[in-house]
Amino acid sequence: MKDGTKPITLRELAKLLDLSPGTVSRVMTGQGKAFRIPEDTQERVLHAAALHGYSANTVAQSLRRKRSYTVGVMIPEISEGYSTGVLSGIEDELLKCGFFYFVVSHRHRPDLLDGYPRMLLARAVEGIIAIDTHINHELPVPLVVVSGHRHPKGSVCIELDHDKAAHLALSHLQYFGHQRIAIIKGQAFSSDTNHRWNAIQSAAKHLNIVLDPKLVVQLQGPEPGPMPGVEVTRALLKAGREFTAIFAFNDVTAIGAIQALREAGLRVPKDVSVLGFDDVLAASTHNPPLTTIRQPLRDMGQSAAITLLRLIRNEIQKPQSTITVHPELVVRKSTGQVPIRPAGPDV
Repeated sequence: MKDGTKPITLRELAKLLDLSPGTVSRVMTGQGKAFRIPEDTQERVLHAAALHGYSANTVAQSLRRKRSYTVGVMIPEISEGYSTGVLSGIEDELLKCGFFYFVVSHRHRPDLLDGYPRMLLARAVEGIIAIDTHINHELPVPLVVVSGHRHPKGSVCIELDHDKAAHLALSHLQYFGHQRIAIIKGQAFSSDTNHRWNAIQSAAKHLNIVLDPKLVVQLQGPEPGPMPGVEVTRALLKAGREFTAIFAFNDVTAIGAIQALREAGLRVPKDVSVLGFDDVLAASTHNPPLTTIRQPLRDMGQSAAITLLRLIRNEIQKPQSTITVHPELVVRKSTGQVPIRPAGPDV
């Protein structure tokens, strides 16, 4: 459903799905399991409801009158890494304050990005936290975004100081003598990609590091694991451009880069240094342990939850639009002195 159009009714939704209105109603009011409605049918109903803008209004209104003590959390995907780090901080704070939460993952699908806020509102959430997720329109409940950058008026964004992060990363590599630095950018759909890339370019200029455009590659596809990092690093090596270090968009990508370098017979950090971003749990346990730019992910989640609860309680009348958090360089074993010869297919 597009904004401004009449929402679909329960009977219309049931007809669209070739189901009875009673079945759709039971799913939408959370009684699907009690009535033994198959899980795939429940999923089909909820997806269609989000897509077409149906909400169980009577249930939502009833819950709102009584307070639901529930918030919604939107994330790109549920996997070890950035989102789960932030989510752990959100969970800590909400549970401490007696709030329940729904988590929905959208995998950057436009229909779900559009429909999930309505679905969460239909469940009477008192506010929404969106992690690395673009929310393009104002909502009738408080909204806090984490790394959203573009967010509606009246919402609050928890955002990393990317300029400082880029300077920490490049100055660390420069300290070890690296000038031929490959950059792995994030996927186009990530909220942080453009901001971090702009910060990297600015820091490189300040440090007199020349970034070779042919050493700048971008992750492709929605897959959250290390394979996108493996693939772009293989492409870098195949292109034959010399480099001595890689600055990856995140730690999972850095782990993929190390895998591809090893496949090519290159050692980390003796032949190529690899620098990650985020400091997820696997960063410290990987072999070699990753040097990385730490985002205070748990603190960002806690800050998001605290801010949202204060907005719900009307404790903040005029919220600041952005709350900035600061990165930290964590030096481990994946970076070191520049090798005598730059890395490439002949090394």
